[in-house]
Amino acid sequence: MILKGLVEEDLVNYKNAAMYLIFPNCDFKCNRECGRAVCQNKNTINEPNIEIAVDDISCRYILNNITHAIVCGGLEPFDSWEDLQALIKEMRFYTIDPIIIYSGYTEKELEDKIEVLKEYENIIIKFGRYVPDKEPHTDRLLGVKLASPNQYAKQIS
Repeated sequence: MILKGLVEEDLVNYKNAAMYLIFPNCDFKCNRECGRAVCQNKNTINEPNIEIAVDDISCRYILNNITHAIVCGGLEPFDSWEDLQALIKEMRFYTIDPIIIYSGYTEKELEDKIEVLKEYENIIIKFGRYVPDKEPHTDRLLGVKLASPNQYAKQIS
């Protein structure tokens, strides 16, 4: 699969230590809808792509005693749908630890993909585009601050 980066032990994006996978694609919908560059990850697009086997990711995760979740973020994981599905399928062979997907899409925009992901246990999706100039809030499910009030996490399975 193609990533922009992999952080073995991330303490920022979830309440527990997690492996953080930085997905490589996004259509920058947040920027388009605001009419200005607001994406905090906009420079990630210029980072080199990293090709890594899904089984290498699962092996690294399983052998790490510190991490207890996997966070898929970076740009937009759902814009790399096939890789995201392959990763989840592989990880569910080894663990039912939470897999958290940070997305700028709404629940409505992802209905078809949510139906597919419901077959896997313990999937959490953070929904919602970033809206600038709004107050951040702490999401209870994720245990972290989200940048705008329209963003929220939901356990879908």
